Amino acid sequence: MESNHQSNYKLNKTEKKFLRKQIKASHTLLRHEGIETVSCATQSLVVANGGLGNGVSRNQLLPVLEKCGLVDVLLMPPNKPYSFVRYKTIEESKKAYVTLNGKEIVDDLGQKIILYLNFVEKVEWKEMELQSLPPGLTVVEEIISSEDEKMLLQSINWTEGTDNQNVKKSLKHRRVKHFGYEFHYGTNNVDKNNPLPGGLPEICDSILEKWLKEGYIKHKPDQLTINQYEPGHGIPAHIDTHSAFEDEIISLSLGAEIVMDFKHPDGVTVPIMLPRRSLLVMTGESRYLWTHGITPRKFDTVQASAGHKSGIILSDVGDLTLHKRGMRTSFTFRKVKQTACDCSYPLVCDSQRKETPPSFPESEKEASLLEQEYVHRVYEEIAGHFSSTRHTPWPHIVEFLKALPSGSIVADIGCGNGKYLGINKELHMVGCDRSQNLVDICRERQFQAFVCDALAVPVRSGSCDACISIAVIHHFATAERRVAALQELVRLLRPGGKALIYVWAMEQEYNKQKSKYLRGNRNSQGKKKEINSDASVQELLVEQIPDVDNQDSACSVPGISDFQEGGCHSSKVTHSKLPIHTNRTSFHSQDLLVPWHFKGNPAKDKPVEPLGPGGSLDPSPVFHRYYHVFCEGELEAACQTLSNVSILQSYYDQGNWCVILQKL
Repeated sequence: MESNHQSNYKLNKTEKKFLRKQIKASHTLLRHEGIETVSCATQSLVVANGGLGNGVSRNQLLPVLEKCGLVDVLLMPPNKPYSFVRYKTIEESKKAYVTLNGKEIVDDLGQKIILYLNFVEKVEWKEMELQSLPPGLTVVEEIISSEDEKMLLQSINWTEGTDNQNVKKSLKHRRVKHFGYEFHYGTNNVDKNNPLPGGLPEICDSILEKWLKEGYIKHKPDQLTINQYEPGHGIPAHIDTHSAFEDEIISLSLGAEIVMDFKHPDGVTVPIMLPRRSLLVMTGESRYLWTHGITPRKFDTVQASAGHKSGIILSDVGDLTLHKRGMRTSFTFRKVKQTACDCSYPLVCDSQRKETPPSFPESEKEASLLEQEYVHRVYEEIAGHFSSTRHTPWPHIVEFLKALPSGSIVADIGCGNGKYLGINKELHMVGCDRSQNLVDICRERQFQAFVCDALAVPVRSGSCDACISIAVIHHFATAERRVAALQELVRLLRPGGKALIYVWAMEQEYNKQKSKYLRGNRNSQGKKKEINSDASVQELLVEQIPDVDNQDSACSVPGISDFQEGGCHSSKVTHSKLPIHTNRTSFHSQDLLVPWHFKGNPAKDKPVEPLGPGGSLDPSPVFHRYYHVFCEGELEAACQTLSNVSILQSYYDQGNWCVILQKL
């Protein structure tokens, strides 16, 4: 009897533990995803832990579910750690609920996970709009035979010509070989006066001639880069330097298929499947304006239907699964351009950018392109050097974070290298930034961070207890975009949640005191103005320095009239070129370009720019970032246009205007 009693007690403890986890899974789905579970039995179930986002493929999950009955539909949203299943009858869904709840399965990486099922009243999923291929992009399937593929792969001698230490250092996650001209990753260019001996491999000649004859390509390439990608590795999003190559960029995929992401400056991302032995051809807009890259991961989300091979990965959650990556080798052919580029995209063109400084944007499209070139691209280039300067947290931002209740969910929108993400271990903090390279630094530091647009943060409305936006809003190029960024912060907050916002100030001399930016020292006190008292943040005094050479990162994105008050004595830069600011001086314009100077060894810091068509290097490269510096009262006025918001504090602190707001 004693033994049986103890056995029942252990069983009860196990059941209780399982029940707690099941309830926790249900609450997590409701809080973070808006999925409401029900206690009564229905035909539909949500399967927590059984999703594409945590390594479970359709081919793996469906057979498990079908053991309990006839599955009407299995919906697997991309990048989500759950799925939905609808059975033909309630009896079958009840059986799945009883049989599969707590069932341990092995995901595609060989790791054990436990499924938790809950009934749902109905299954709803917002489908993305049907997208089209970026203009000028084509994918040609089975462009070569399997015999030619084998011959090309066997022709690569990886033991020769790969002793370039700079190449090894820059490309530690993939092997690379260059033919015709060597591609220099420090400058993203080639030395046009120094071709490599031997030209392109002889084995490529007949293949290229065939493509020319059949009309797939228009130019005979004279430069080839061969990359070998191991599963799990990729290449950062980029645009091939305009002045380096002609319009046509072509890439042959060998050995394995891959999903390549194409992204427009407005933030629209189109994932494209490139099958094995397919040819990707980029011309026009897809070549000059859209970035392309491969996200480092071991599985790609792909169409499950056998008939879908190449092209856009559709958002049909009833037809998505995971595909394990293999070893892929790409042959990227280009024709070296001997003249300056005169494309139709001057804001993102290295040839035209140097000759024509950007003008103040007069439209939403111009603003988006300006931010793409003078904010997003720059932070991607300077990420490593930038991060090396961002190591000391500002004390009173730390105080704000430490004053938040334990367990609070906090989003850092424009988190840079993540220096605030680990400040308070009692908080659940997540960061996001527009720069992939900065987000990679966050992840290396074991912080939760992802790449996104600050006007389209993929976090459920009302799910955050607090948000911080430090030195971000001033990178938006129109008043409408700045207000939209503020509105997105408010959307993320729950009622009662607070946001701390910092922007650079036009007034670098305030109350007869020069800012630290002008003085170059760090020994003065911030001043603040109380609007509504709040016990948890009333003592907040932030010491932030608008260090123009080294300021926090932007997470930019995409309309109120420009602010006309506030006491600034500067005119709006309309119908004129944006001025370039002189560092450590007062601002004379609200809209300007601020230089970022590389210090130390440019080769070590990696990003360097060619001075002109010859590709010679500037020993002290300079990048220019767009800023809109705020006048007194401007940030506060922008916040007052938002609905359901109360401004708790508004204050000036050493060259910054700052606001703490609360969602009503």
